Amino acid sequence: MTTEKESTRSLGLLDATMLVSGSMIGSGIFIVSADISRQIGGGGWLLLSWLIAGAMTLFAALSYGELAGMFPQAGGQYVYLRNAFKPLIGFLYGWALFFVVQSGTIAAVAVAFAKFTGVLIPSLGDNNVFFQTTLPVIGLYKLTAAQLFGIFSILVLTILNSLGIQYGKFILRLFTSAKLIALFGLIIAGIFVYGNTETWNFNLAHFWDVQHWEKDSVSGVWMITQIGGLALVGAFGAGLVGSLFSSDAWNNVTFIAGEIKEPKRNIPLSLFAGTLIVSSIYVLANVAYLRVLPLQGAADAQDALSSGIQFATHDRVGTAAATMMFGSAGTLLMAVLIMISTFGCNNGLVLASARLYQAMAKDGLFFDNMAHNNRYGVPGNALWIQFIWASLLALSGQYGTLLDFVMFAVILFYIFTISGIFILRKKMPEAERPYKAFGYPVIPVIYILLAAFFCINLLITKPLISWTGIGLVLLGIPVYYLLKRKETKQNL
Repeated sequence: MTTEKESTRSLGLLDATMLVSGSMIGSGIFIVSADISRQIGGGGWLLLSWLIAGAMTLFAALSYGELAGMFPQAGGQYVYLRNAFKPLIGFLYGWALFFVVQSGTIAAVAVAFAKFTGVLIPSLGDNNVFFQTTLPVIGLYKLTAAQLFGIFSILVLTILNSLGIQYGKFILRLFTSAKLIALFGLIIAGIFVYGNTETWNFNLAHFWDVQHWEKDSVSGVWMITQIGGLALVGAFGAGLVGSLFSSDAWNNVTFIAGEIKEPKRNIPLSLFAGTLIVSSIYVLANVAYLRVLPLQGAADAQDALSSGIQFATHDRVGTAAATMMFGSAGTLLMAVLIMISTFGCNNGLVLASARLYQAMAKDGLFFDNMAHNNRYGVPGNALWIQFIWASLLALSGQYGTLLDFVMFAVILFYIFTISGIFILRKKMPEAERPYKAFGYPVIPVIYILLAAFFCINLLITKPLISWTGIGLVLLGIPVYYLLKRKETKQNL
């Protein structure tokens, strides 16, 4: 019989900051700048997109500090929503997190890790197809080596994290340190060593060009359109999807508050420090891209398709920049960096999210066996159930589509959570608040307004995706009432 062991507070401020940074940095910073620049045009718009995403992330983190100080227990955002609104809202957040957001992200990051491993070991890449067929609704389905190796990477992380917090902590420190150092090195090399004056001047000359690239659905040819007015606003909002998604997962540190030393102090500080570090890296990395690679927004279609940020091969802007700086060795260098980045990112996601599901299970709102720790003092059952579902999503190949659907819902839950600060100040005026939201009420309001713009823009420009995301979240309502009914019967 397995003896359950209580969780221990073994993560300090450095570990918490590394968790924020490590969970945020995956593969997005090396890829999404291509799509952002195709949406809107010049390098100025590209940098502005990353600056706004960084500001929104930092504003949200500064606001979350108050909630983290009020509720320094495991569960994070679920706990905040449950207390500010109703348990149903908290449950719907956890439902979306488990079934799509977090598990889908784990699957996507794991497959990205495998794809870049395939650069070094081709037999493990996505070009090694074991099986393919055409399925209803989904269409062409492929089972690749990258999917299976990605699942293997999740398995390794699940085993290590189920053996105790010390293993996840070691991986967290090792891989986050490695990718931060490597990113700083690439930024310095791109800006100060290998930066090309001619390329930089060309990008500056077209810094605020407004051009939208879109592939014709019939011919497959890229078409360029000059845009302005509401079309410009819409295109900029669409471009924000990539930068915001790459900046997400910063809140994972709140999920594991029960294992952080002095959580009322260390969680707010880690939220601020971690988001500031990563947001700064993201902006500087894009400056480095613009110093090394032509944007190609002002070139003709054929030239644009051959090089530059907008049409880097497979959108791998980071690889294109590294190749420009270091020659053919740059491709291998970037593959190794992204492998380190994605593996470390997934460790943070696997480590933290199981604690949120455990908090829900303790409230009777999730699988009962997720509520318990194993003999190593970690939520082993939650980790293994998470592994099974993330692996199924990786096998399905549909995680990317699902993540597109829920980006609207993710930002909407952030709006709810930060609005909760205002509600809780009225609802619980006497509650201890060791840290109060910086710049209250201005900073929280600015975030809510910017996030609301993002959501409204998505509803207008991508209504099917946005409403499908809302639908996936609302599917949790009947599940919630079934779980409540079950809990009521058990208590009778």
